[in-house]
Amino acid sequence: MNWSDRFRKTYKLILLTEYLAAMTWRDRAMAACSVTALMTLWLLLFPSGSWAEWSCEAEKPSCKSVFIVHDSWHAAIVLNKNDLSPAEIAELADFPGAEFIEFSWGDQDYFPDPHSGFFAAVKAALWSSGSVIHLVGFSGTLEQVYRGAKIIELRLSLGAFNRLLESLSKTFLRAQGSNRAPAAPGLFPNSHFYPATPKFSVLRTCNTWVAEVLESAAVPVSPRTVITAGNLAGQLAPLALRSR
Repeated sequence: MNWSDRFRKTYKLILLTEYLAAMTWRDRAMAACSVTALMTLWLLLFPSGSWAEWSCEAEKPSCKSVFIVHDSWHAAIVLNKNDLSPAEIAELADFPGAEFIEFSWGDQDYFPDPHSGFFAAVKAALWSSGSVIHLVGFSGTLEQVYRGAKIIELRLSLGAFNRLLESLSKTFLRAQGSNRAPAAPGLFPNSHFYPATPKFSVLRTCNTWVAEVLESAAVPVSPRTVITAGNLAGQLAPLALRSR
């Protein structure tokens, strides 16, 4: 898989949403830099309470790794499948031989269509009719699979990790009485789309969704200030075990 090729079209949608959201700001670049700088300073100066709720010493066997993989425009969550519970996320049954599972999210019309263009991007940003979550199962090292992408590793306590799984599970839009959402073909081999919640919008992009999932695990991020992958990476930088 080539990360840049896989999400090249996301560039158009994120650029559009960033522009529309920034229309209320006089200086978009200065505003973005200010938000990132203030959030980073806050996390560095006041980490103690929330840090204790989610962080974990790297050598503890109960610690769980959460990988945030991103290019300039799109971010996804990658987890070791052995750390996941089919009882919590029944859709994992669709990936029997995978070592890792990638979770990403987007508009239900724009994201699955590799040929979607400008008007589909506008509709997704302003009049989304729903969302989907995209799962990819794969094996091998993350560096091999995501060549050219940035990989941020967080180490979560078991309690925080379980809250993150609960949030991921709630993203799937399942029929009443069913513990499994219907699968549709994904963008790549061994991948599937599933109906999801909430709706995509100009102020809730794929990167915002990643921040919301992390926030549910008590990771000290602010989804309201995340539109681009750069916004997200700026907040995670002081929290990461390692970045590569």
